[in-house]
Amino acid sequence: MLHHVEVYVSNLEASLRFWTPLLGHLGYREYQRWSEGVSYIDGDTYICLVQAPAEHLQAGFHRKRVGLNHLAFHGRSRQHVDEIAAWARGAKVSCLYEERYPYAGGSGYYAFFCEDPDRMKVEVVAPERPDSTS
Repeated sequence: MLHHVEVYVSNLEASLRFWTPLLGHLGYREYQRWSEGVSYIDGDTYICLVQAPAEHLQAGFHRKRVGLNHLAFHGRSRQHVDEIAAWARGAKVSCLYEERYPYAGGSGYYAFFCEDPDRMKVEVVAPERPDSTS
């Protein structure tokens, strides 16, 4: 079981506008808040968003460099994935692979892909069984 993930972001307020509603849709709730960051928890796993220090912002982030490529979350059902996709589109989030939604990950792999404000890829995956609900 993953304990926590800490993500340094270029603009904390912009990141919170993306991550707060997304993580809320996924069942996370705000856990801690301090001047440089916020954490969200679901069960025993939490995610921290931390403002990167100014001296480290020049390099930027790119998922194809060495390091983290993307974060993938469990959706409760295909309908849940669709609801998150609809929220993202309405919020003008950068959605990926729209022409192949919801099977951009392959036949039978029902998922939604988007990018956070720093262009980190985020994925929400439905359970394998198409009859899963809620």
